[in-house]
Amino acid sequence: MQSHNVLTHVATVPTSAPSSAQSSVANNTRGLISEVIYSEDQPWVTQLVLLPLLQQLGQQSRWQLWLTPQQKLSRQWVQSAGLPLTKVMQVSQLDPLFTVDAMVKALQTGNYSIVIGWLPQELTDEEHLQLSSAAEMGNAIGFIMRPMRTSETGHRPRTGLKIHSSLYH
Repeated sequence: MQSHNVLTHVATVPTSAPSSAQSSVANNTRGLISEVIYSEDQPWVTQLVLLPLLQQLGQQSRWQLWLTPQQKLSRQWVQSAGLPLTKVMQVSQLDPLFTVDAMVKALQTGNYSIVIGWLPQELTDEEHLQLSSAAEMGNAIGFIMRPMRTSETGHRPRTGLKIHSSLYH
């Protein structure tokens, strides 16, 4: 059985109650960094987790930034996923060594509602801290996408939620 791990690190969450359930993620989280460990042979599970959030954030006036190492977003996929073409930016062919730094800079600007970066390995504690601080500063969400390695099967994250793909069948 394959599983997907989602690690979430919230930098700051205000104490006031959300005005509506739909706006709680987009408006009340001042800085959020999540790490999604996904199985490359089951990408649809990740889409079930991320796509509703991306659609909701697409209603904001800010951009969505995708930092992808190899993949190029398909214009047709962006449209069919219900994401606004005019608010989605992509930087492809980015060396993974520069992804964290690029995410920090983008998150700090406040120009992006969400910054998504693909990394081959787990973040260090220092990188988590840098990203969390940047997300808080820019009032943005950062997602680290990391493929599951066969050696990680059964590995439990330090903190977080474990989502079993059998729940989606």
